[in-house]
Amino acid sequence: MNAILTCQNYSHISCSVFLLQNTIKKYISFFAFGVLCITPMVSFAGMDEAERWIDDEFSISTLSKKEQLQEMQWFVNAAKPFQDITVRVVSERIDTHLYEANVLTKAFEDITGIKVIHEITGEDDVVKKIATQMNMSYSIYDAYINDSDLIGTHYRYAKVVALSDFMKGEGKDVTLPTLDLDDFMGISFTSGPDGKLYQLPDQQFANLYWYRHDWFSRPDLKRKFKGLYGYELAVPVNWSAYEDIAEFFSIHVREIDGVKVYGHMDYGRKDPSLGWRFSDAWLSMAGAGDKGIPNGLPVDEWGIRVEGCVPVGASVERGGALNSPASIYAISKFVEWLEKYAPPGAKEMNFSQAGALPGQGHIAQQIFWYTAFTAALTDPKLPVVDAKGDPKWRMAPSPRGPYWEKGMKLGYQDTGAWTLLKNTPIERKKAAWLYAQFVVSKTVSLQKTLVGLTPIRNSDVQSAKMAEIAHKYGGLIEFYRSKARDIWSPTGTNVPDYPKLADLWWKNIALAANNELTPKQAMNKMASEMDGRLEDIGIKGQDRCAPKLNPKKEQEYWLSQPGSPKPKLKDEKPRGKTVFYEDSLRAWD
Repeated sequence: MNAILTCQNYSHISCSVFLLQNTIKKYISFFAFGVLCITPMVSFAGMDEAERWIDDEFSISTLSKKEQLQEMQWFVNAAKPFQDITVRVVSERIDTHLYEANVLTKAFEDITGIKVIHEITGEDDVVKKIATQMNMSYSIYDAYINDSDLIGTHYRYAKVVALSDFMKGEGKDVTLPTLDLDDFMGISFTSGPDGKLYQLPDQQFANLYWYRHDWFSRPDLKRKFKGLYGYELAVPVNWSAYEDIAEFFSIHVREIDGVKVYGHMDYGRKDPSLGWRFSDAWLSMAGAGDKGIPNGLPVDEWGIRVEGCVPVGASVERGGALNSPASIYAISKFVEWLEKYAPPGAKEMNFSQAGALPGQGHIAQQIFWYTAFTAALTDPKLPVVDAKGDPKWRMAPSPRGPYWEKGMKLGYQDTGAWTLLKNTPIERKKAAWLYAQFVVSKTVSLQKTLVGLTPIRNSDVQSAKMAEIAHKYGGLIEFYRSKARDIWSPTGTNVPDYPKLADLWWKNIALAANNELTPKQAMNKMASEMDGRLEDIGIKGQDRCAPKLNPKKEQEYWLSQPGSPKPKLKDEKPRGKTVFYEDSLRAWD
């Protein structure tokens, strides 16, 4: 560290630095034409802390220690103008963000000198907070880890910083040279129709099929199932097989090793988390939308039709699919399975309460299971983990409903992503951007992935460390190493204002779940209300691609057109189909 000049040259280009003898000795680093140049002239406490953190916490990385120190050197230099700033950020409550709030804020402050208050709250509250700041002239938080489900909102209102522009313009001096955007798996989810990047992925998790692999492998249960249903007890390919398996465990098996078991798990409490259950692509699994990756065009997984980039309606009468036969079928199955095959009390549970149930050892399968629960279900004390510490369960591709067609989106993937608002003062914005990049940097990201199991970088999931531990996570690593990670996608750009539309899901689905309305009545009501809010958003105006509703037509007109909305099938329960686990993993590719 006492050398006057060290330059690591990644190409033919040479690098030179003129040292000012009459100024205080300091580090200077810059990035030009693909060359990262580090000029260490005197050691900083920040670099001492960086080395300590790398040795103690970030020793597992896709970078060498030398590369990690170079990356941290850049942060030390870039942070010097912001020592008097305390950054305030907010995110939802999951293990990954708790690790950021409790560990990475301390590491960042030790290394850079910048203090961070990282607030943890509910997902619904994060949406409310960012929507509030978007409508104000001043800043509340300096940055948000905000789901990319709002990408359509951010693009249309133009109140969020386009990171593509920021990194080339006013944020160029605080943009990490080794950020490597191409390494992020969710970049396509956080980009607008204009091709610009609006959010930087921080964590990703998917909703997949979950099941007790040990039970499905028992010869006695396999024989009994095949005798009843005529095909193998294995991973369900379609909803018919899922329903048969749910019936089998709840009605015909009932008890395993002295434990009462259930063939299905879900939740139905009237709560904002019930909305995520459905806005997070339940209708796409049934097959309600159109073909097209990542979200279906012109009709997406919310049932909203767009023409160009303009939303024109959600109801079938306006060309949407929210109250189409496929959507009504999807909600009907949710209600039926919840009542017939889930444990008593499931209807009164919310997302968090229901998430713990599979780990208690009573549940045979779950069609809609978030991989964010992976870490919690690997606790060796749980009955779903064997004596070696390996899971007795597996995750596999989601089964699809009878309206689903090849080329359609099949499931949902949450991509929580760093979001900067334009009304945040520039110095605070820059300081927050440094923290955002720190917690996703290659120095940090692999260790963060091991803690929260919400990977964001391809280099991390392809690493030797991930290969070494893959068997402990029941298919998670295989999922993220496959092409499926691109077709399990977040809410797309058809949704013009997520905060103004999202509550319609839980308020209306709860009416069906609690038998206050039939699924058809609930979806007709919701489609009408969605159209009304789309119209209101259009009247109040957005900067671009504002909604403009189609005139109403008879449902038969739209149901007779190609694609979505689709007419009712004569047979909504074709024969069940299953595949063995190893084959289901190959299906991801």
